[in-house]
Amino acid sequence: MINLSFGQENEKYSELINEGWKLYQTKEYLKSAEKYSEAFNVSKGEEKSSDRYNAACSWALANKIDSSFIQLFKIVKYHNYTNYNHITTDTDLTNLYSDKRWGEIVELVKANKEKEEENYDKPLVSILDTIYKVDQTYRRQIKGIEEKYGRESEEMKIHFKLILEKDSINLIKVQKILDERGWLGTDLIGSQGNSTLFLVIQHSPLEVQEKYLPMMREAVKKGNARARSLALLEDRVALRKGERQIYGSQIGRDQVTGEYYISPLKDPDNVDKRRSEVGLGKLENYVSHWGITWNIEKYKIQLLELEAKQE
Repeated sequence: MINLSFGQENEKYSELINEGWKLYQTKEYLKSAEKYSEAFNVSKGEEKSSDRYNAACSWALANKIDSSFIQLFKIVKYHNYTNYNHITTDTDLTNLYSDKRWGEIVELVKANKEKEEENYDKPLVSILDTIYKVDQTYRRQIKGIEEKYGRESEEMKIHFKLILEKDSINLIKVQKILDERGWLGTDLIGSQGNSTLFLVIQHSPLEVQEKYLPMMREAVKKGNARARSLALLEDRVALRKGERQIYGSQIGRDQVTGEYYISPLKDPDNVDKRRSEVGLGKLENYVSHWGITWNIEKYKIQLLELEAKQE
């Protein structure tokens, strides 16, 4: 009964977190934050720090400053949050900057980061920190530019060109690291540095992805890369080669209607089993972030039509 109860609570927690995320996406920030609070009430202390961080963002955007700081202090004090570059560039938290507690949060995150990095290759971590910041900064600006000027606007085309230029510079640096030292683990470059290797390869041309895919597979076996990150790269490579993706991580967008859809997927009936094996949540919850309702039977009927869109 205890195990069953825990499973039910865990499922309820995921459901509430998913609802909170949906409300955030529709800019209903106060409702989003309140939904996150509901989730934490049933989590029994098992909540993820990333969920509390997202709750802090929703509270900040709803201009509920005290509630936002409560969440941030929890993740920096009890979850040892270390992502200094992210929290100091996240525009969701702009409302907090003028509050004296913001400086305290930033210093705590910085201290956590420095403690975690005591045995790191600090020069390399510094290089990867810069690469990560460049990779993410310009991508975070896409939504704002699209909302202001439109997805097919000249401003958007210029921005995507800028992203490609930055990506090419980042790729030169990351390839040098991979070719000389291999796929390094979190023990040497931290979780963000390790993720940066993946992000840059994930955003690279197909021939580069194919070159480093075997290296990443070996890194996962050795514990130097995350299986769920590898799953995303496997999916992207498969689709770019004209094959079906395995884990359903890649989302397409209809150029006419603007609606999102799940790119062609192999064996839809067992996708959640495959996702679970690499640490990914249910496809139903994942795709809801794009307003997609997962209906497996309907999807199987539409599959050939979706493959035509990929051509």
